[in-house]
Amino acid sequence: MAGFNTAITGLKAATTNLDVTGNNIANSSTIGFKASRTEFGDIYATAVVGAGSSNVAGSGVTVTDIAQNFQAGTTEFTNNNLDLAINGSGFFQLDDGQGGVTYTRAGAFELNKDGFVVSKSGKYLQGYGLDSQGNRLPIGNLAVDQKESPPQATNNIGLSFNINDAADPTLLSTPYDKDVPSSFTYSTTVRTFDSLGNENTVKYNIVEQRPVRDVYTVSAAVPTNLTISGVNVSFDAAGTPDPVALDTLKSTDKRIDTTTLAYNAAEGTISFETYAKYSSYGDMLINDAGGADITPEPTERDANENYSYTLAVPAADTTLTIGGVPIEIATSPTVPTLNDIADQIRARETDIKDRNPNVESVTVVDEAGSFRLDIRFKADYGNIGSEFSVSETGGTVLTAIPERTYEGDNSYRGQYQMFAYLNGTELLDIGKSVDPGESGFAIKPQDTLSEVGSVMLGFDPTTGFLNSVNGTTFSRGATAPQLTIKGADPANTETLINLDLSNSTQFASASIVKASSQDGYTKGDLIGVSFAETGEMVAAFSNGQKQNLGVVAFATFENQSGLQPAGDTEWGATLTSGNAVLNPPGTGLNGSLRSAALEQSNVDLSTELVRLIEAQRNFQANSKTLETLNTVTQAILQI
Repeated sequence: MAGFNTAITGLKAATTNLDVTGNNIANSSTIGFKASRTEFGDIYATAVVGAGSSNVAGSGVTVTDIAQNFQAGTTEFTNNNLDLAINGSGFFQLDDGQGGVTYTRAGAFELNKDGFVVSKSGKYLQGYGLDSQGNRLPIGNLAVDQKESPPQATNNIGLSFNINDAADPTLLSTPYDKDVPSSFTYSTTVRTFDSLGNENTVKYNIVEQRPVRDVYTVSAAVPTNLTISGVNVSFDAAGTPDPVALDTLKSTDKRIDTTTLAYNAAEGTISFETYAKYSSYGDMLINDAGGADITPEPTERDANENYSYTLAVPAADTTLTIGGVPIEIATSPTVPTLNDIADQIRARETDIKDRNPNVESVTVVDEAGSFRLDIRFKADYGNIGSEFSVSETGGTVLTAIPERTYEGDNSYRGQYQMFAYLNGTELLDIGKSVDPGESGFAIKPQDTLSEVGSVMLGFDPTTGFLNSVNGTTFSRGATAPQLTIKGADPANTETLINLDLSNSTQFASASIVKASSQDGYTKGDLIGVSFAETGEMVAAFSNGQKQNLGVVAFATFENQSGLQPAGDTEWGATLTSGNAVLNPPGTGLNGSLRSAALEQSNVDLSTELVRLIEAQRNFQANSKTLETLNTVTQAILQI
């Protein structure tokens, strides 16, 4: 009877189903395990010739396939960065070192004694190496081959600060001294590293320019020749300087206001002034006709504009108009004295200042028998020029006393000298041009050498934004010209540091550092390895640096159901699955990588237990078929 064979096929199929279900249950906690499902097909015995009726009893059942379920399991997060999970499609590719390649979703990796990333079975995780430029290399064994991070000298410093505009530069003590905090406006320090990894500091002292001009006086008999800042200037017997030489001097040494270069015959002195914003910027280099050095006598003069006039008693009634304010001076019935006129002017000082906001003071000075009227203007207004006048009746403008008349100069506003010191002591070269007349000086800026000393920073006095660095101006919003710091690396004198002061300001608020950065670091040791979502294996070092060591490769298949189980939750490629296609995570159809996470088994225990009951019932039912056929056979034998 064929029924016996049919029942036996049912028993075999049910047994296989029990085996598959039992294997699923046994691996419900296996990392990366994929559940299987038993698939069945019926058996019919047919013949090409003689197959008459379609009413043919079947011959039983057969197992057509044990199909893998590659649905992702749940992700469990861990504290180990070498635990990897795939969020999406793909497999890790493993190499046993002997040519055997398998694929897995179980990402419990570790480092072996040689620094390679291996699975629990000792197989090497595959990925792309990286060259020094970060370009991907061919697929190979991923390894942590960098155990330390070498030191890097500081090459770039970014510093952004605000200097309090409300600070009064006239309160600064003079002369400037790096060890006297009251002689500079603001100070801040940035740490740096030399090429051996030693930590250093660069201290910046910033000094706001006071409203003064430097006056240099040289004793000399005329005619004479003087070499000032490398330019030969000749003076004739009347003390008049060569005008061509003056133009050359002005274009050579931007600190000198050559229009004030003058000879005082009574004192036998030649004097000239520097612009206020360059006050104390550097020493004047002066030589006499014989080439000997002359040390000038520097003094300071306020940058305020000053006019002085000699006052006398008028012969008739007159109106003295000072800055548009008329003062009536009557000579009858009594001729006024100079004291009377002085009192009248003092009484109208407030009116003069109200009408002329740029006036700081109106002073009448007694000079032994005559009076002098001094008009002093506020320094912030710079050179007033013809905007202000003193006149008498009929509009006759009084002539100011030449030797007591000084033009205003407000170019000091928003101007700061910045000094830099290595470890707070050694003055550094941050780009200060070599002073005119010194060895190495050149007229063309691009040929000018630099030396230790300060550079000028300029802020727009109306907006407070930095607008010039070391004489180079730039527009608001643009990147500030970079300064080059020399000598800040004691281990390597060739190291140059770029200093970027962009976004620095001069607002009326507390002086603070708004941003500070530098790119140097000391030597570091490996402290851990992590992975990015896009597959980069990143080594972290104790000096805070990170380095990409490689990129994990994901493998995909045209038919992943055709993969052949190889044990240890690994699969091998077959002709049915097709060859692996390798790409980094997050590209194409590949999923992303999760570090410190493991994909758990995708076995659903409740479903498997139900399948277990079904398989048991199927086995019992097929056993009943055998029992029934046996009973029928016994009945036949008893006939």
